[in-house]
Amino acid sequence: MRYGHISVAIPVLAEYENIPHLVESLRCQSFKNFDIYICVNNREGWADDGDEQHCAMYHDNQKTLQYLQSPDAGLPLTVIDRSSPQKGWQGKQHGVGWARKILFETISNNHNSNELIVSLDADTSFSNTYLESVIEAFNSHPGHSALCVPYYHPLSGNDTLDRPLLRYETYMRHYLLNFMAISSPYAFSALGSAMAFPLWAYKRVGGITPLQGGEDFYLMQKFAKTGQLLLSCNDIVKPQGRTSARVPFGTGPAIAKGIDSMDIAYPLYPIEGFRAVADTYAMFPHLYDEDVETPMSDFLRQQLKTDDLWQPLRKNFKTRELFIHACSERVDGLRILQFLKTFPLRRAEAELETLCKPHGISMPTDFNFRSSSIADIDKVRNGLFHLEQKMRFEQDNTIKESFQR
Repeated sequence: MRYGHISVAIPVLAEYENIPHLVESLRCQSFKNFDIYICVNNREGWADDGDEQHCAMYHDNQKTLQYLQSPDAGLPLTVIDRSSPQKGWQGKQHGVGWARKILFETISNNHNSNELIVSLDADTSFSNTYLESVIEAFNSHPGHSALCVPYYHPLSGNDTLDRPLLRYETYMRHYLLNFMAISSPYAFSALGSAMAFPLWAYKRVGGITPLQGGEDFYLMQKFAKTGQLLLSCNDIVKPQGRTSARVPFGTGPAIAKGIDSMDIAYPLYPIEGFRAVADTYAMFPHLYDEDVETPMSDFLRQQLKTDDLWQPLRKNFKTRELFIHACSERVDGLRILQFLKTFPLRRAEAELETLCKPHGISMPTDFNFRSSSIADIDKVRNGLFHLEQKMRFEQDNTIKESFQR
């Protein structure tokens, strides 16, 4: 199978200042065989509900719609208007999850199953070869269900924004690197601005669940359960690091919380927790033959409210291979996160050193997210980024070799 066409899907809410740069970045792509779908969206009634912020976002959306309908856009563009009067979201169906769902369904109705969907956000920067890199990645790794694109948040020069941004990105990279180290099938970072997938894989998992936030995580988890994730391509995306209250969690809300909230909201989970997950994985083949205690057994009995964790899976999955896969579906990314939260936490800086030291990532003496310079924190971030890039490529190449054997 080879892919030859891309549909770019972009939800937009109050992004007028970013739209011209986005359009220009797409116009300059080296790969030209693509369409663009943009959903400009807000709640119905924001124009006159008395909320100053709602009104401003509505009028920003209207400026975006006018711009996209002008000759300046000059691209193969389909605009979905969920902003104008009588077209805005109503009831519980609103937000970025619904915007992505509408976009993906529109693409599904207009293209065949071999279409590639590239999900972006309007505040994301990328190189002129980005779409070319995505399609080459899929054509080099046939059969993969989705691509988690490497990401990197540019700094703003504002300490109040950059310090929590770097702390949050460190949390994300620490989490992913530990997942990759234990060969978890859920080793991915889910950003709506940094994912791509074939339409056939999207249809196979039943589409996206249109949540107010986290819809990207649950979609990627579906892909991980039903196929193989691709973690690298020859490019990265650069989402803006900015405060936001548009979604309940993610980069924007994390930055808005500020540095003092990070240790509670975004802890660096101890290595012992990840090792306990790895030890549990290693026992799945033996569990096919008989019940044995795993490091996660007590936790799973409590979470699943049953003492019979494995016999139902043995009954329903008759081969060892199918049973092991069923076990990994049961102990999924969300379940593992819940398990990690049961471990006592150490200082984030101490936990980070546990990861950095074996890999030769230098941490300054007395390193502290609250008091160290932005330059020193950024050096550590960059060390994690380069380690992650290396591990992404190694994992993808290992999987590619296994497919070819």
